[in-house]
Amino acid sequence: MNTNRLDQIVTKSGDKGTTSLGDGQRISKSHLRIQALGSTDELNAAIGLLISAFLPTTLNVKFKQELQTIQHTLFDAGAEICIPGYTTLTEAHIQRIESYISAYLEHLPALKEFILPGGTAAAAQAHVCRTIARRAERDLVALNEAEPMNDICLQLLNRLSDYFFVLSRALNQAEGQSDIFWQKGY
Repeated sequence: MNTNRLDQIVTKSGDKGTTSLGDGQRISKSHLRIQALGSTDELNAAIGLLISAFLPTTLNVKFKQELQTIQHTLFDAGAEICIPGYTTLTEAHIQRIESYISAYLEHLPALKEFILPGGTAAAAQAHVCRTIARRAERDLVALNEAEPMNDICLQLLNRLSDYFFVLSRALNQAEGQSDIFWQKGY
C-alpha cells in the first residue's frame, strides 16, 4: 500500500464537519481559518481557469508565467493560513506583485472614470479573480481579527486584487479592446 500523504483522497475523517490543519489539529469546516483557506483556494482555481481557458496562445506566455508564479505564492499563503504560526511570505512577494502592477501601468492610459468588468473573455475572468481576491482578503481580515496572522499574507491579497484589476486592463489592451467606461444613469 502506498502511504504518500496526498495519495489517499477519501479519508472519511471530515464526514462530521471537521478537517485537519497542517499542524494536525482538527477544527470545524465553518471556522474562519477554513473560510479564508477556501477563498484563497478558489482564487487559485480561478487563476487556473484564466490561464487554461482564456490564455491559450503562445502570445500570452508572459501572462501565464506571471500567473503561475502567483499560483505558487497563493499556495504559500495557504500554508500560512493552514498552519497557525507558520510564516513563509516575505516583503519580496509583495514587491514582485507591485513590480508586475507598475510594469502594466507604464503602458496603460490613465483612468478618469470607473470601468465595467469585461471586454475580452480573459479580461472578464481577471475581474472574477479580482473579486475573489477581495473576498479572500475580507475572510483573512476576519481571521486576523480573531487570530493574528502574518501581515504580509494580508498585504498579498490586497495587492492581488489591485493586480487583477490592472491585469484585466492589460489583457484588453493586448487584444485591442478598449476599457468599457461606466456611464452614470445609463
